[in-house]
Amino acid sequence: MTKQKQKPSRSLAGIAGIIAAATLISKVFGLVRQQTISAAFGLGPAADAFNYAYTIPGFLLILLGGINGPFYSAVVSVLAKRDEEEAAPLVETITTLVGFILLVIAIFIFIFAPNLIDIFAAGLRTTGKELVREIAIQQLRVMSPMAVLAGLIGIGFGVLNSANQYWLPAISPLFSSSAVILSLGILYLQVGTNIGTATSEYATIGGMVLAGGYVAGAFLQWLVQIFAQVKSGMGRFRLRFDFQQPGVREILRIMLPATFSSGMLQFNLYTDLFFASRIPQTGVAAALANAGLLVQTPVGILSNMILVPLLPMFAQLAAPDNWDELKLRIRQGLILSGFTMLPLGALMISLAVPIVRIVYERGAFNPENSMLVASLLVANGIGMFIYLGRDVLVRVFYALGDGNTPFRISTFNIFLNALLDFLFLEVFNLGAPGLVYATVGVNCSSMLMLLLLLNRKLNGLPLGEWGLIILGLVGGSIATGLASGSTLRLTQQFLGTEGLILQLLQLSISSAVGLVVFAIVVSQMKLPEVNVFVAKLRQKFLKR
Repeated sequence: MTKQKQKPSRSLAGIAGIIAAATLISKVFGLVRQQTISAAFGLGPAADAFNYAYTIPGFLLILLGGINGPFYSAVVSVLAKRDEEEAAPLVETITTLVGFILLVIAIFIFIFAPNLIDIFAAGLRTTGKELVREIAIQQLRVMSPMAVLAGLIGIGFGVLNSANQYWLPAISPLFSSSAVILSLGILYLQVGTNIGTATSEYATIGGMVLAGGYVAGAFLQWLVQIFAQVKSGMGRFRLRFDFQQPGVREILRIMLPATFSSGMLQFNLYTDLFFASRIPQTGVAAALANAGLLVQTPVGILSNMILVPLLPMFAQLAAPDNWDELKLRIRQGLILSGFTMLPLGALMISLAVPIVRIVYERGAFNPENSMLVASLLVANGIGMFIYLGRDVLVRVFYALGDGNTPFRISTFNIFLNALLDFLFLEVFNLGAPGLVYATVGVNCSSMLMLLLLLNRKLNGLPLGEWGLIILGLVGGSIATGLASGSTLRLTQQFLGTEGLILQLLQLSISSAVGLVVFAIVVSQMKLPEVNVFVAKLRQKFLKR
């Protein structure tokens, strides 16, 4: 019989605050990292190749090394029930076992890198992008050790959180971003502006340094965790082969199915990159990453503000006797998602070009690159509310103890995404934005299916009432986009379009005008959820 570890208690709000602050800092550094990569390579062969090569290492980092990933969840759930004397040997044993398995996977990736690139980016050969393919193969081989590091980082997340340490795990991606920025800075000092050229020699050198920077960053992220883990008494980095411990079997019993389930969700990314490689234009994969980051940075921050407080509420109201209140909380989550994401999406659509120019256009990233990324940002802006709204509904199913329904819907949508990618690119010839429109369509399908099934599961939801409110927010967002776009064109007509300070001024004025229009529309709707949300924000800012 194991006993519960005694740890300093922290409130849920305090933990959420620590994670939110660390996430914000990490995302800001992630954006700076992407700006550095874009300035160095633009949308050239090295950057384009990297986004194909990073598919597998990036997937493993998200799946195995991410906070809330299956490795993290399994370790936390098991260590929470054990004392430190039992925890340390268990951590060392599971690290040894997972490390050896992932080492085999890393060797496999290194040996079969050409085959893997040809699977995920088959179009690189048929469209004549041989240089992109060759660089991607070399980059994937350089990054193959990240297969091992991903698992170790995920275990480290769980171990440190079990030891009541939340700040370091959440902030540790900052070390990875810093390593990439530093490696590109050293390269720039060595070769100067040639780093951004499309010639074979410099593109290959730059691509290798970029891949090496990510490996160094992942290693540094893991190393920092190990020092903290040892200091907490939660095990050292050493081999231990005590695989018969009950805790080992318990961790694997949770870890393996969760890994498989989470991995299914990444197939949409593979499908998108497969079709992106078929587009003759170089830089599509890099442009997708740049546009996606511009959307995911604010979505990640705002989703924390909305989802973190709601998740425990959903779980507390899962019993049938509490379903009436649960429905109110679901409404709250959806309306707040619409209130934050719809106007933000409208601004992304109407102000896409100046946003991209301000964030990325410097160094090797030229105006032509800006236009491609801006077209993808417009497509992403359309689906921002759907993305977050779907996440709200998925969390409700998890709170009700039903993880199978979201999984089945995700599996169906893998095939739907492939179909939409084919239709939008091969039939309707929409080009690179068609890949994003396909993703928006898949998310929309997911949200509608989740909503209809939840309606049946909870014995009816006021879908008509909720739909009218969302339509009102959509109308306000359209007015936001029209107002901000008109203001931008007016200021550009009188002031011009060149100069970073001028662009920032125009973007600020246009955004402010659009948000004022949205605030006027929403104030007429008198939504209690919005009033409470705004009041809490105002209270927090006044305290600070």
